[in-house]
Amino acid sequence: MTQTISNFLDPILDKTWGELPTATQSKSIDNKTHIRAELGYPVAGIEERLRESLSTWLNQSELNLELEFRSPRTCKLPGTRNVVAVASGKGGVGKSTIAVNLALGLERAGSKVGLLDADIYGPSQGVMLGIEPDRRPKVRDEKYFEPIKISGIEVMSMSMLVSNKTPMVWRGPMASGALQQMLTQTLWNDLDYLIVDMPPGTGDIQLTLSQQVALAGAVIVTTPQDIALSDARKGIEMFAKVNVPILGVIENMSYFVCDQCGKSHAIFATEGGSRVAEEYGTNLLGQFPLDSQLREYMDNGAPPVVADPSSAITESFIDCARVVAAQLWVHGLHAAPPPTIKMT
Repeated sequence: MTQTISNFLDPILDKTWGELPTATQSKSIDNKTHIRAELGYPVAGIEERLRESLSTWLNQSELNLELEFRSPRTCKLPGTRNVVAVASGKGGVGKSTIAVNLALGLERAGSKVGLLDADIYGPSQGVMLGIEPDRRPKVRDEKYFEPIKISGIEVMSMSMLVSNKTPMVWRGPMASGALQQMLTQTLWNDLDYLIVDMPPGTGDIQLTLSQQVALAGAVIVTTPQDIALSDARKGIEMFAKVNVPILGVIENMSYFVCDQCGKSHAIFATEGGSRVAEEYGTNLLGQFPLDSQLREYMDNGAPPVVADPSSAITESFIDCARVVAAQLWVHGLHAAPPPTIKMT
């Protein structure tokens, strides 16, 4: 088979560029091949890796590769092109930790990102991102919120509207109304991705979000043990009922690395996330360890992607975030366009 750009295997998606809507241009100048490629996932940090792979594939030692990123558009929410839910069937699996680091990872990978904390009753993103308790979003025209910008991403959370001691003693419709207001009355600024940190469960908030905006997809966070997997399945089934594609499963607390012996220990069983992913025909997007240092980072309001940008766990979050974006791109190829309602 002739080695061409179109049959080059994309290392992130394991599909050829011919199978993807990859816009490419190639020309030869002074015996050097120049290739320009437009991809649907952020490419910051992998340019040299892709150049070397493509150079080897084409057997071109003198190759210049110019990569561009253009995110797909899957929703009509003003100010953002794609809305991705990070969800779990139950609490205590580290979903919010995963959500904030995925958002930061997408930004480090080269995209414009927002983070919406949809947990009205127990918002935590303000603490995790180190936002001062008295810092409030500005209000424009007595109606719109300006999201708080921190660590390169835009953030909106109920924790920024009330004190950290104020309980939300609200029934479901009131919580759903608050989410609608934060979602539609926040002035998101031309985002590639809006990551929504969902509350645990399959209730009013999940249904409100699914009905109010065309979700590009959902990421399910679980731990490996059976009780968490059971609830993860419920989350997947819930999104299936409202026609939201599952981009994949992230397994958190997959293992613990002993400081003394250096061995990995499976505290909460093994391979649970991969089993659920296989069961539902989706992808295992990443596995993250049970790590006391990660807990310290989050409690101190300094996620590792910000506080320790060269660490192995930061690289893992960035890689995982890029895969999420890539899966969204692939799912978007076959998705129906967002519905338009016309009154006659």
